[in-house]
Amino acid sequence: MLNGKKVALITGINGQDGSYLAEFLLEKGYYVRGIVRRSSSIHSGRIEHLLKKMKYSQDSSKEFVCYHADLTDASSLRNIIEKVQPDEVYNLAAQSHVGISFENPATTFDINALGTLRLLDAIHHSGFKCKYYQASSSEMFGISPPPQNEETPFKPQSPYGVSKVAAFNFTRLYRVAYGLFASNGILFNHESPRRGINFATRKITRELARIVMGHAEKITMGNLDAKRDWGHAEEYVKAMWSILQHHEPDDFVIATEETHTVREFLEEAFSLLDLDYKKYVEVSDRYKRPAEVPALLGDATKAKKLLGWNPSIKFKDLVYKMVVADLKGQFEENGLLLIDSDNNNSERFYIEKAKEILKKKGLIT
Repeated sequence: MLNGKKVALITGINGQDGSYLAEFLLEKGYYVRGIVRRSSSIHSGRIEHLLKKMKYSQDSSKEFVCYHADLTDASSLRNIIEKVQPDEVYNLAAQSHVGISFENPATTFDINALGTLRLLDAIHHSGFKCKYYQASSSEMFGISPPPQNEETPFKPQSPYGVSKVAAFNFTRLYRVAYGLFASNGILFNHESPRRGINFATRKITRELARIVMGHAEKITMGNLDAKRDWGHAEEYVKAMWSILQHHEPDDFVIATEETHTVREFLEEAFSLLDLDYKKYVEVSDRYKRPAEVPALLGDATKAKKLLGWNPSIKFKDLVYKMVVADLKGQFEENGLLLIDSDNNNSERFYIEKAKEILKKKGLIT
């Protein structure tokens, strides 16, 4: 506690989930402390507005402060835990790209699995009675047939999935062996306009916006038949918080309970602008994985019953919001709209603006 308020420590705070969680916890009245990995280049775009608000201060009395540490460096984690003395720790940092994990399996395991172990060990040896949340993944289920719930066997199909299974089990071990309040959130795919551009969903919506502006002609994709359960990250971080507010540590599947193919995502996104995705999409083996996960579909019955968590943003709304956000970004970038202007344009405005551009180019009627 700090000044009577809870203190939350978030690893990976500059990622999609970390930025949304930071905003949510600040609204809840928390003091939020973030861990940012040391790097020669700064990657703070998703939390820049929060840093700016605090004037990039390292003052420990401020509501939002970021520190440098690394999941591969045990001493830096111990120092942060001692310094921050958190009430809640959310471990969201990871090498989170499945495809890249095949290219860098050892690094992926070091960060995702051993990094989790280092953090849990730092908490255990600190003696602080804080609650711990581990960001687990539906990729752990791999080829186990859907629907998948907390009892479904893990059969991962990637180094990423394997690393997350190890992290999941380390979390459970420290809960059983040392009595830590340590919980796993098994989150199915969750996207947003803040998703990295090398992930399939964001790649689709960003490149679609670039096609509208004439900066791209094609999108090159991998397996279009992979089925995923897609939700919105902004809602999923609320589930993370709810998991740590539960009266005892436990593991929960978080999902929309709907599954759609990558092909359906393409079709939905392009149809918003009256375009046929087949004219703009190429498939390349380069983006196919050595081992595929054919279908993920979460059964979130436990979370609904015990946490009262229910997602309101489903597939079509998610695609719509992502397309709108990338169109807005492209319009601003190309001088069609003022950047950071206080305009009151509706989401529909950006869709209609895009159609207007496409009509002028003769791409739609």
